[in-house]
Amino acid sequence: MTQPNPAAAPKRGFLPGDPTPRERLARIVRVDHAGEYGAKRIYEGQIAVMGKGRHGKTLRHMAEQELEHLRYFETQLNRRQVRPTLLQPLWHVTGFLLGAGTALIGERAAMACTVAVEEVIEGHYEEQLKHLGPDEGELKDSILRFQAEEVAHRDIGLANEAEQAPAYPVLSAAIKAGTRAVIWVAERV
Repeated sequence: MTQPNPAAAPKRGFLPGDPTPRERLARIVRVDHAGEYGAKRIYEGQIAVMGKGRHGKTLRHMAEQELEHLRYFETQLNRRQVRPTLLQPLWHVTGFLLGAGTALIGERAAMACTVAVEEVIEGHYEEQLKHLGPDEGELKDSILRFQAEEVAHRDIGLANEAEQAPAYPVLSAAIKAGTRAVIWVAERV
């Protein structure tokens, strides 16, 4: 009788095409780095337009938190030997343009941008937390802290009349769809 080969057996809980746990972890670190880089660029665009106005201090505060998140994920990329997204040069330009563009529409549109992005990120982080086991406690704790800060950014946007931005439902839906698309691409490329 032939003995089964454990290496040839399918892994439980995985479907064909699903990432392995190591690949999933690499995707998490890659996409979170890309997202924090994009958030940094969005705030830089908003600050370029609105930095001397009444929201300048608030925008700089949120940008500083995003920079802290970005530095953490840069460290994770290096420590885990994960490459960043190949599309980072694109995020560099589009993030800034999104921030500056919404700020040019007006303060409420800039805040609507923040609300839309942070709502998607909150859910994205929540989904990632489901895949992190006890062996990734430090990463999980960091994501939980960053998630709370992203929720605070969303709340700041709402408190600053984001929902009164011109064409808010359309603007919000477009930014959310773009954010989800960027997440999908950054995980894989």
